[in-house]
Order: sequence, then C-alpha cells, then structure tokens
Amino acid sequence: MSTIAAIATPNATGGIGIIRISGEDAINITEKCFKSISGKPVSGMKGYTAAYGTVFDSDSDIDHAVVIIYRAPKSYTGENVAEICCHGGLYIMQKVLRLVFSLGAVPAAPGEFTKRAFLNNKMDLAQAESVMNIISAQGESSLNAARNTLKGNLSKRIDTIASSLVTAAGALAAWADYPDEDIPAVENGELLKTIENALSELDALISRYDSGKAVTEGVNTVICGKPNVGKSTLMNLLTGYTRSIVTSTAGTTRDVIEETVRVGNIVLRLADTAGVRETEDEIESIGVDIAKEKVSNADLVLAVFDVSREKDEEDEEILKLCENKTAVAIINKTDLPAVFSEEEISEYIPTVINLSAKNEKDCSKLEEALNSVLGTEGLDFTQELLANERQRRCCINARDNLSEAKFALLSGLTVDAVNVNIDCAVQELFTLTGRKASEEIVNEVFTKFCVGK
Repeated sequence: MSTIAAIATPNATGGIGIIRISGEDAINITEKCFKSISGKPVSGMKGYTAAYGTVFDSDSDIDHAVVIIYRAPKSYTGENVAEICCHGGLYIMQKVLRLVFSLGAVPAAPGEFTKRAFLNNKMDLAQAESVMNIISAQGESSLNAARNTLKGNLSKRIDTIASSLVTAAGALAAWADYPDEDIPAVENGELLKTIENALSELDALISRYDSGKAVTEGVNTVICGKPNVGKSTLMNLLTGYTRSIVTSTAGTTRDVIEETVRVGNIVLRLADTAGVRETEDEIESIGVDIAKEKVSNADLVLAVFDVSREKDEEDEEILKLCENKTAVAIINKTDLPAVFSEEEISEYIPTVINLSAKNEKDCSKLEEALNSVLGTEGLDFTQELLANERQRRCCINARDNLSEAKFALLSGLTVDAVNVNIDCAVQELFTLTGRKASEEIVNEVFTKFCVGK
C-alpha cells in the first residue's frame, strides 16, 4: 500500500500547520527532508516522540519544524506515521507537502487516514463516521454524542443485538441441517423472545434518531409567513445580527436567505423565505413559489403570524401548508390587540407561542417549543445514538427482516423461512459496524471526510 500525505490543518493561515504522512515509507521519507537539532536521525526515533529541527530540500532550508513519530501498529492509522509541524503559512505548508510528494508519498484521498485506521482494525465503521461528527460538532451535546460513538458504545450495542441473533440462527441451522443428530429443537417461545428483544432494541435506536439528528446534524428549518409579520426580524434575532433586511415595505425578502444557528442544543439550518401572498411582481412571485416549495420539503417550519391583523386567505394558505408538518406557530407583535385567536392557528399547528421577535429573552420560549416538537427535551446524549441516515437505514432493514421472521415463526412456516430473515437482519447490523460492509459502502462513507483526516 502506498505512503500517503496531506495537510491535516485547515487551508488557512495559522500559527502551526501539520503535514501528516502515513505508510510503510513515512519515516524514511521524513528522514530525507528533516534534520533534528540533536543530530539524531528520524529512523532512530521511538514512537510517540518528537524532535525539533529543520525541514530542507536539495537547495536550502525551508522552515523550522517539529516532527512527531508514531510507529506501527500504535498509531491512528495502524501504520508508521510522521507529522511535520511547521509554521502555518499557506505557501510554507504547500512547499513542504510538495517536497514530501517528491520523495515518494502520494496525495491522500478524502478520509483516507481514517479509512486506513478502519482497514487496519483500529476502529469500526460506526466509530470512523463519528470522527467527522466530532469535527463538525456545534455544541456540547453533539460533541458528547459523537464522542460516545467513537468510544464504541453504539457498536457494542449493535454487536450485542447481532450476537443474540447469531446464536439463535446457529441453533436453528444445526437442528434443521442435522435431523439425525441428538440436537435439541429450538423452543419457539425462546426464539420469539430473542426476536422481540432485538426488535425492541432497534426500535429504541430508530426512535431516537430524529431527535438526536436535531442536535448532531441540524434541522432543515424554514421561516414562513405573510409579508411584514416579522419573519426577517426573527431571522435576525436567531442569527444575532442583521442577516435579513427589515422594512415596513411588503415584499422586501424575495429570495431565500439561509443561515445555520443554534437554539440551546438544537442546530437549525434556517431559511428565511419571501412572504406568502398574491403578487403581480414577477420576481416576488418566483420567491413566493420557492417559499412554498421550501415549506413542503422542510423538516421543521417556523410559521410567523401577526394576529393584530384580520385573518385572511394568505394566513389560511400558510396554515394549510403547515398542516401535518413538524411546526411551531409564532405569534409576533404581541404588544398589539389581537383580532384573530390562537385557537384558529392551533387547529392546524398544535404548538403555538407568543413571541416578540425584538426581545432576546423570548428565545427561551422558542427553545422550549423546539425541544417539545423535536423530541429533544430530556434526550440523554450518553445513550447510543445513530449518527446518520446510513446507520438508520441499516437498523430499519434489520427491523423489517426481524418482523418478517416473527411473522414466519408465528405463522408456523418452516425453520428455513425464519432463519433466512434472521440472517438478513444480522447482515444489516454487520454492515452498520463495517464487519461485512461492501467496498462500495466503505468508499461512500469516507468520501464525505475532509482531506487530511
């Protein structure tokens, strides 16, 4: 396998830049371009040691640097690893990286360091995915959830479920394949209990996914309402600065304005849309159509209403757009007398709050409402949480196969019919942790990583 290299720090100017090298020749390559102040060669350095010195090429010295050595198998990737820590200028880092390439390393693909850690059994696939979740964590709860998975807690739970099913499937197969041997028959009651326990465990993981996603990945959220009800003011309140133009003129917002914000532990990927109304302005009309489409596709809708104005067809259309969706109705401009009631709103959107978009203290009301509708209230982030849609799909497929196994068992179908479904469920669980994942799945996981990790 080739020796790979990449810049492991952000592509920006900083105090320190790190060039990471991993592979059989990592130490030899580093020795050819680094001389320590002590005179000790890199090849003589033990693992987990560092040396200060100079990076050089055939022409001259390039930079002062610190080299850290990790020897296989006790490294992140399980291979020999060297990290050259130089000054964090973009030109300097690129120059050192090009030098490393000239000495025999090849560019690392996105996620290739972590992929090698997976292939060398330093971590499983679920743990590998948690690495990027740690990097992208936007709060303490999302960090705890990712760290919990990196520790292997989710994998242990999945392995426990799979092991109970493997044991049951093995006993069924032995009894069916060797009828002349003195192998005790598998009791239907005990087998049913095993299947139901596994179903219960999977249901719990699946049910926590959407709530956990609100914290770990963020929720696709749309702010909608009529013109001049306070949508842009709400957007600015949540972002903490003037992101949307606020005027008394209807139709100011014509395009979709997007931003990511955090309300408590919840990450909202916000879109402030054009006010929903009939208009002869061609550009505004396009914005209104986009707003309706955004509401239709959103995971969460924040629908803003001004109850100081008479309820009209536009309010009715917005309410119908939000019906049967995860939504919070926000009654703005609460300092003015109301002329249509909360009850008229709650018929379509059960969660209704009164909020002054100009009052930062009212954000706590919105946080409580969001926790309620998204199911994040009291969510324990020390519990095992599925990290992404791939893991969720594996659990759903496993659950569906187990449901079919249960049906086959209760219907008196053959042992083979039961066992085939149990085996399919086990394969899905093995795919989740990477024990039996195909090359295509593994490659797909790591293409989502950044280069250098």
